[in-house]
Amino acid sequence: MALISLEDLDGLDDEQLDDDITDNPEPMDEDDSGRLLAHWQAVASTHQVSVPTEMTGPIQEMTRNRQQREPLPFATISSHEKMGEVQYEERVYPAGYWACVTRGEDLYEQSISMGFMKLMRYICKENSAGRYLGMTVPVISNVHMMADGVTFEKDVETAFFLPAELQSNPPQSSDPEISIVYREPLRVVSRVFLGTTTEETVGRQISLLWEILGVGEDLRRDQYIVAVYENPSVPRRRNEIWFIRRSL
Repeated sequence: MALISLEDLDGLDDEQLDDDITDNPEPMDEDDSGRLLAHWQAVASTHQVSVPTEMTGPIQEMTRNRQQREPLPFATISSHEKMGEVQYEERVYPAGYWACVTRGEDLYEQSISMGFMKLMRYICKENSAGRYLGMTVPVISNVHMMADGVTFEKDVETAFFLPAELQSNPPQSSDPEISIVYREPLRVVSRVFLGTTTEETVGRQISLLWEILGVGEDLRRDQYIVAVYENPSVPRRRNEIWFIRRSL
């Protein structure tokens, strides 16, 4: 099937596309599944990533269940505003099991795209439970910095927190590149930004938050987290940049 053009993509209502398919309880016909795959392929092409046809099943499964995504729990420690607008928040996220995969592609956006496709297959039955697992939002990417403090290291870890019902007995992945990792609580300084998540846009958000915060001795400068809440094809999707506290 030919890819739809970026002009077509700009005119396509992503929420309507997902809603049309989610609201229909019948199995997708070939036209629906082809249209959905073409939509994902067009979005992926903007990150110079190819979506193979074998991703059709996971894409359909994720689309049908998108209303059931579980929010990652957290406790707000503080919120800082300026002229009525939240500049940043400080939060603590709980300990628990994460599904993680690391990719080292030429571009940051290629690494996160390839990593997420692997996580999708784990969620959609390529796991020891043999069933759709559900997922939480946000999906996060751990970015490590080179010695210059500006350039991203090539390897990027993409991860999501396992849903509450799976925390006591986490299903293992059929893919050896995916690890199920238990992590201690995480304290972060978080700031919202909208749009795409490329190395350029993420780097800009890191610089902006440092300008707002000033000196932060207890904040790490060698690692940052990018949190993504929405489908990559949403033009002005909600993201956050997280600075990591060295201690709780």
